[in-house]
Amino acid sequence: MSNLRKKHIPLYVQIFTGMIAGAVIGFAALQLNGGARFVQNWIYPWGQIFIRLLQLIAIPLVFVSLIRGITGLKNISSFSRMGGKTVAIYLSTTVVAVVLGLSAGLLVKPGSLVDRTQIAHIQEQYQSFAEEKKHLAEETKEQGPLSFLENIIPNNIFNAAGDNSKMLQVIFFAMFFGLAALTVSPAKIKPLISLFDELNDVILRMIDYIIRVAPYGVAALMAGLVADFNGDASIFSALGVYALTVTVSLLIIIFGFYPLLLRLFTKIRPPEFMKNIYPVQLFAFTTSSSAATLPLTMDVVEKKLGVSQETASFVLPVGTTINMDGTSCYQAIAVVFIAQVLGMELNAVQLLYIVALTVVSSIGTPGIPGGSFVILTMVLTSAGIPAEGLALIIGIDRPLDMLRTSVNVTGDAVTAAIVDGK
Repeated sequence: MSNLRKKHIPLYVQIFTGMIAGAVIGFAALQLNGGARFVQNWIYPWGQIFIRLLQLIAIPLVFVSLIRGITGLKNISSFSRMGGKTVAIYLSTTVVAVVLGLSAGLLVKPGSLVDRTQIAHIQEQYQSFAEEKKHLAEETKEQGPLSFLENIIPNNIFNAAGDNSKMLQVIFFAMFFGLAALTVSPAKIKPLISLFDELNDVILRMIDYIIRVAPYGVAALMAGLVADFNGDASIFSALGVYALTVTVSLLIIIFGFYPLLLRLFTKIRPPEFMKNIYPVQLFAFTTSSSAATLPLTMDVVEKKLGVSQETASFVLPVGTTINMDGTSCYQAIAVVFIAQVLGMELNAVQLLYIVALTVVSSIGTPGIPGGSFVILTMVLTSAGIPAEGLALIIGIDRPLDMLRTSVNVTGDAVTAAIVDGK
């Protein structure tokens, strides 16, 4: 296939094709003597390289995105007035979305549909990994009740930046840095803001390059997983239930949670809101990009919903950066699903950690197609779940990405209406 033709194939089609190709390679290898070992030695490592690339970019992405978002508020007074209210609403709705996602994942248990003998096989592979996490959990029990907060503050930012499991420490430093930067005079801070804008452009380009090799990484990971599961097809049934769980949860947010917020805090009737916001949702669904949808979102929110230009021009761009209700809900379900497939029990401390990390790291999720892969990889690692489990869901991610982007932009519009007092 020529490069010209390949460019016309949508990325989600390439990724899905990679998933199918990887499954075929895995099944074919199982029919050959020594085929499974060949896959593990010569194919699966390429998938692990793809995972490492995602892990590589996670900390720079979150660090730069957070600082850009905070410094974009111009000054502390803006942050304390409209900014504080906006951020509070965004983070509150994200908490609700994460809790809904965790609840759905724990209630439905889509990962439990995978054959138990295969889970035992996977557990053997990660036995040393599990023992390490068990040891850490025992140490955690011996710590005081405020140790969680104590561990958020790093004593060395460079050590924290060199360990993906310490992402919360990096986030704390980025927020501290950004708020301090707001107190410096605009003339002095302008070069720094320009630097982070340029760094953000470079990082987004790096993500674009990584996502381009996603079809090959997925193929390699899926081939390795099929070989590990000895061709068991129960994983595909579990994937179907997982996708349905994500879809229903996201629809609950759009048609249940957001209309409730409109009724409680605005004068806009939910049916009127949905009628006006529908073109934005459709555009977001098509592009899978909150950033690409932003101009249309601003136009509809101002002209159709009557939100002031001052409010819309602040709340909506900030929302593109920090409001990821749909993404956060999906990530919570994905983490639970992957843990269930790998036979890992998540305790209360881990669940609380997932909530906190997903909420805060949602600020660093880029509003571009595939951007959530990076953050999800980081959440998995931080929660003590092997990031290779991402291969289980990445192949069917595109339609879910389209739907959760629609949720994200809807949440932006709802928040703008609430802040404006409409």
